[in-house]
Amino acid sequence: MTNFDYDIGIIGGGAAGLTVASGAAQLGAKTLLIEKDAELGGDCLHFGCVPSKALIRTAQVFHLMKSSTEFGLPSVEPPPVDFRAVSQRIRSVIETIQRYDSEERFCKLGAKVEYGTPVFTDEHSVRLGSRGRTAKTWVIATGSSPAVPPIEDIDATAYITNREIFFLDRLPSSLIIIGAGPVAVEMAQSFTRLGTRVTVVQRGGQILTREDKDLADMIMEIMKEEGVAFHLNANVLKVKDRGREKEAVFARPDGTLVNLRAEQILLATGREANVSGLGLENIGVAFDRKGLRLDQRLRTSQRHIYGAGDVTGDYQLTHAAGYEGGIVLSNAVFHLPRKADYSLLPWCTYTDPEMASIGINEKRAIVSGIRHSVWTEEFGRNDRALTEGAGSGKIKMILDGKEQPIGIQMVGPHAGELVSEWVAALYGGIKLSKLVAAVHPYPTLAEINKKVAGKLFAEKLFSDKVKKGLKLLFNLKGRACG
Repeated sequence: MTNFDYDIGIIGGGAAGLTVASGAAQLGAKTLLIEKDAELGGDCLHFGCVPSKALIRTAQVFHLMKSSTEFGLPSVEPPPVDFRAVSQRIRSVIETIQRYDSEERFCKLGAKVEYGTPVFTDEHSVRLGSRGRTAKTWVIATGSSPAVPPIEDIDATAYITNREIFFLDRLPSSLIIIGAGPVAVEMAQSFTRLGTRVTVVQRGGQILTREDKDLADMIMEIMKEEGVAFHLNANVLKVKDRGREKEAVFARPDGTLVNLRAEQILLATGREANVSGLGLENIGVAFDRKGLRLDQRLRTSQRHIYGAGDVTGDYQLTHAAGYEGGIVLSNAVFHLPRKADYSLLPWCTYTDPEMASIGINEKRAIVSGIRHSVWTEEFGRNDRALTEGAGSGKIKMILDGKEQPIGIQMVGPHAGELVSEWVAALYGGIKLSKLVAAVHPYPTLAEINKKVAGKLFAEKLFSDKVKKGLKLLFNLKGRACG
């Protein structure tokens, strides 16, 4: 029997890698965690989820200050934003969380942390610097990086990505954002609120292309009202660095060329899995431009080597990475065959209002040919939303042919929190009748969940058939007005 240095080796100290390292070490497995950067935490902590949400909150507060008259308060004209102060707050939030994702903490749990860029030399061994490391099982959790589209002169143009935008020396006066996914729209709204003139250029016909168009359009219209300019069906052909300004040239559907100029260009056109430089091609681990090729148990073509997190190329979300880390633990440490199931994976885009989703949306139901019905409720009819001046948005409930919920989508205040009730309901197989019968405190935003579910039963309960039956049984006299 081969004597390996470690029971399990993990490459990558982001959400997926930290989940596996923490669990494996606490379960008694001799664990090695290798991270290429100087600190643990990965892209989410340093350049993604954490700094973006800190920036979004800052922009929300500034927007509220400028919207004081809408709440019956005196008009406020705040001075221009000092972005260095904003960046410092972002850094302080990162530093606070970093203490939890520290080498010291993982050492106390029992995991050895080393830094550098490992390269596989055989199926169980990596070279790290001048030394080798062996492990019985390996986990590749190397994350992803911003994708750079094939645009003319892109390599000669000083663009920025999510790795730079939170730490600029000053607030840009103008910003062109190429792409219209979650990162793009979150940054577009935030920088507009802080005082930047923002233009979004999107190749497709809608923003947030994964979502239902009616909800995505709702977000876009709100952002337009706040000052964001959008160019849809616009194919960026060329960019140019013109010193103090950057230029982007795009083609409209009719072939007309449009020149845009701004102080900065933000590339937000998706992510690429970090698979190069690991020596995977030398040990028979299959991958493509999307990421690692995995089976449902998250095993690569080498069954003792697993993949988790953004490097899988599928659901590049921090909570998905944590979930996948749990799948790997089940298979690699407990040796219990467990398959990944993404059918009820929730996600949220943190615009204002937020957009949240779980399960199948209307677009996917139509494409998949699923017999379904759609039930909606407006936030404009929710008392708590109205008291907070947040009445924009709606919730959509998708039911299958048996009137069972298969998906929820919503645009509205704190949608990311509200969808969690549906996470519990769908995972727990809770019947809609139970959700409708449950008492929600008033006034709360969560009442909208009960309200949309109740529409199904109200249609049946208050039908002409039921009224006719009650009239016969109890001699009811019918309408008293109108």
